[in-house]
Amino acid sequence: MNLIVIIGIVITLATGIPVLLQMLKNHPRGLIILFFAEMWERFSYYGMRGILIFYLTQHLLFDDKTAGDQYGSYTSLVYLLPLIGGLMADRWLGTRKAVAFGALLLVAGHLTMAIEGAPAQQNLTYAGQSYAVAAEGRMESRQAHLMVGGQPYEFAATPEGGLEVKNLPAGAALPAVLPKGSYTLATAVDPMGKTAFYIAVSLIIMGVGFLKPNISTIVGQLYPQGDPRRDSGFTLYYYGINLGAFWASVLCGLLGETVGWWAGFGLAGIGMAAGFVVFVLGKKHLEGHGEPPNPEKLREKVAGPISREWMIYAGGLLGVIPIYFLVQSNDLVGKMLLAAIVASLAFIVWFLAAKCDKIERERMMLALVLIFGAVVFFTLFEQAGTSLNLFADRNVDLMGISAAQTQSFNAGFILILAPVFAAMWAWLAARKKDPNPTLKFGLGLLQVGLGFLVVVWAQGMADDQYRMPLFMLGLLYLLHTTGELFLSPVGLSEITKLSVASVVSFMMAVWFLSSSIAQFVGGKIAGLMGTETVGGQVLDPAGALATSLDGFNKLGWAGVACGVVFIVASFFIKHWAHGVNEAANHK
Repeated sequence: MNLIVIIGIVITLATGIPVLLQMLKNHPRGLIILFFAEMWERFSYYGMRGILIFYLTQHLLFDDKTAGDQYGSYTSLVYLLPLIGGLMADRWLGTRKAVAFGALLLVAGHLTMAIEGAPAQQNLTYAGQSYAVAAEGRMESRQAHLMVGGQPYEFAATPEGGLEVKNLPAGAALPAVLPKGSYTLATAVDPMGKTAFYIAVSLIIMGVGFLKPNISTIVGQLYPQGDPRRDSGFTLYYYGINLGAFWASVLCGLLGETVGWWAGFGLAGIGMAAGFVVFVLGKKHLEGHGEPPNPEKLREKVAGPISREWMIYAGGLLGVIPIYFLVQSNDLVGKMLLAAIVASLAFIVWFLAAKCDKIERERMMLALVLIFGAVVFFTLFEQAGTSLNLFADRNVDLMGISAAQTQSFNAGFILILAPVFAAMWAWLAARKKDPNPTLKFGLGLLQVGLGFLVVVWAQGMADDQYRMPLFMLGLLYLLHTTGELFLSPVGLSEITKLSVASVVSFMMAVWFLSSSIAQFVGGKIAGLMGTETVGGQVLDPAGALATSLDGFNKLGWAGVACGVVFIVASFFIKHWAHGVNEAANHK
């Protein structure tokens, strides 16, 4: 049995049984329904995320830059569309119907991902002759050969940047060394498989848009105002999110490598289908929460016999069409994000100048500082799905696990450490030593930067195959996880506390916009850290290691520098909160 599977079973039993017992004993039954529904939703998302970059670079044969851009466009839109889904639920659908509709779109999207089509084919052309690149295997087991005279031959990069074809017999039509620029590579992608991929991710983006912002809202609705179980309920819910993420990375990664892309993506779809069934069958346990704000208005006919509810569903399906084109245009997504940033900042500056007194202005400015910190943190943190995933595949001794399964490290560490951090914050708060939010953000940024740097500093541990020890990658993810626990749980809470009541929803939208920006920029950075491949196989492992470590070094010091700035700034701007956290704790 795969080692990571055994470890996962131990972690799940050790942490999961107490969580389930606590939910059954102390919380509304509806929490269990939402727990399992969101667990499966995260299973589907992280299952796809774990193998997506490999699908792009090995099945569709995108180069690293194109794959990074494509990944950035997809994940950026995943975090942007919830703004629309939240609006539809608040005004008309209600959260329960929005979640159910989003889940169905996700099932359709993930199952469509299983239609992988024929693998893309590459041909090398030299001196007017074409030679096929034959490739097989997925992730770290990928092997590609150049077909010459009907026989497969291994190849590698030359020091000058050309191509060396190994063990060619004397008199072969192709020389053993092809100088840089003397040959060209052409890629032919199966149109059906490529179209199915873009349809699938468009359905997923729209599905997440309806589901993600609304299911957590129902969790809050299960508890009356002031109910002391509320924070505990969200903690248990957060556990479900990470349990789904952990097992998705383990199982979808395993199937994606050993069985086929269709199996990894298909399992993610089956997981989401299970979440949908649990959610629908558990409706009675939601105790009437999440229903439409105005059922009569929702049933009102707006286009002949079509009601407003079905018009919203039709609009969601039709909205997949523009997303289909948008997700393929990284430049257009970037321009859209830039326009959203400029418009949001312009409104905030006007609001600060025209509508806020001194206390409100400083609280809002502190919220903006934290949002900026979140952009930097998640730009670095979300390298997990792109550059870190490719690094694991190409330059880490994986010791029998798959590269995609390393994505489980973060979620696994959270399952273990989240209760420790919760107890630590409570202990510090009881002694009035809880760090202020800016200091916590600074410490989080410091740790995400150090995560990259420890791998850079250990580069001398690479073996003669240019592979780093697995435990160094594990240490990176451990530092990224502790950094996340310093920053992520604090962010949303602080935005709601610091924002002026009349614009709190808008500021929450800006917080989600920050995640979208981080995903987009992170994809660009990952593309810059790419290396040359042929048939989805790296030509120069030594060069790939050097490029990755150079990028990690820059990212690491950027994180550390921003962390230091935040830590120093915390002593000068902590008063901008004007006691909002003390007031919240007192309540």
